[in-house]
Amino acid sequence: MAYLVDLTTFTDARGNLTVIEKAIPFDIKRIFYIYGVDQSVRGGHRHHTTVQAAICIQGECTIYNNDNAKEEEFILNTPSKCLILNPEDWHQMYNFSPDAILMVLASTPFDPKDYIYEKYT
Repeated sequence: MAYLVDLTTFTDARGNLTVIEKAIPFDIKRIFYIYGVDQSVRGGHRHHTTVQAAICIQGECTIYNNDNAKEEEFILNTPSKCLILNPEDWHQMYNFSPDAILMVLASTPFDPKDYIYEKYT
């Protein structure tokens, strides 16, 4: 089941510093980010083994999630909010603001055999 994690953020007159260490429940094996998205819907899959952590480090986007027991929408609109997506979480990302940058940390390197595109029925 997908869930939100509040990342530790230190704020003072100089700005904000958000820390990811120890907040992610897996060792990071891959990092990618999505940006410059038009009105397209991204994602549309789940995984056999990969766990992911999604952070909208700029702007905002919506992530729809279905774990075959519950459907939810998460709005990511601050870089101190992190969405953990487990392998069973079929997800789509959309409603990207023009300035959105969605960074994703993954527990495994890219493997096309790890992707399951079929929606739950």
